[in-house]
Amino acid sequence: MKIVSWNINGYRAITGQNKSQRRDVVTFENKLFKFIEDEAPDIIGVQETKADIEQIAEHLRIPVGYEGYYNSCKVKKGYSGVAVFTKIKPKDIKFGVGTPKFDDEGRIIEADYGSFVHFNIYFPKGYTDDPRLYYKLEFYDAILDRCKSLMSEGRAVIVSGDYNTARTEIDLANPKENENTSGFLKVEREKLEEFFDAGFVDAYRKFVPEGGNYTWWSNRANARARNIGWRIDYQLVTENLMPKVADAKQMPEVLGSDHCPIVIEVDL
Repeated sequence: MKIVSWNINGYRAITGQNKSQRRDVVTFENKLFKFIEDEAPDIIGVQETKADIEQIAEHLRIPVGYEGYYNSCKVKKGYSGVAVFTKIKPKDIKFGVGTPKFDDEGRIIEADYGSFVHFNIYFPKGYTDDPRLYYKLEFYDAILDRCKSLMSEGRAVIVSGDYNTARTEIDLANPKENENTSGFLKVEREKLEEFFDAGFVDAYRKFVPEGGNYTWWSNRANARARNIGWRIDYQLVTENLMPKVADAKQMPEVLGSDHCPIVIEVDL
């Protein structure tokens, strides 16, 4: 089973409904559906859709051969949002953790596949000394509490998404310069570490321990070509499922967003 996570930074742009521009090149190419056709994931979770399903052209809403589920922001148009496309019909779907201040921003889809529970999540950004930083930390707590509840029942869990935090110094190109930047603040990193203390494993790091591998690059200063990036997208897997993870990789060569897709393959 191939599971993909990708912050697409705008569903309507990456599918060609709206124009997509990289440097001076403008296209209306459906890069998302082309990627799905080429890679044939069993499950793909995308983040930062920035659209309600009603704003998406009907033929672009769900790729052929997939079930589709959207969770869009209820409090601000064109903000946050996640979607899941899956070849396997989930036994159950949830669109939050039961707390309106977290659920209303459309950041969570929880899908129960029986042998495991999959979360597709767009974790909030934080800003130094700003209320959104504390919102972000509380959001982490709410997700981990939900995961712990499932883990206490013996469930295998995968939490895929854009965590908006680099875990260690090897997860960003310039760690010293960013010690006081949100996304690498000590308090954010400590909060992320609680997932590992609870029994999660960073699937990618089991296969690729070295640094220099990132999932997000600024659109400024030719950062992607120079590989001046951050690794802030993860697929965390509970220890009871990790022996079945056969591979994990990142795909920085795939364009269409300021993030790249990340992939795990699980033998189930």
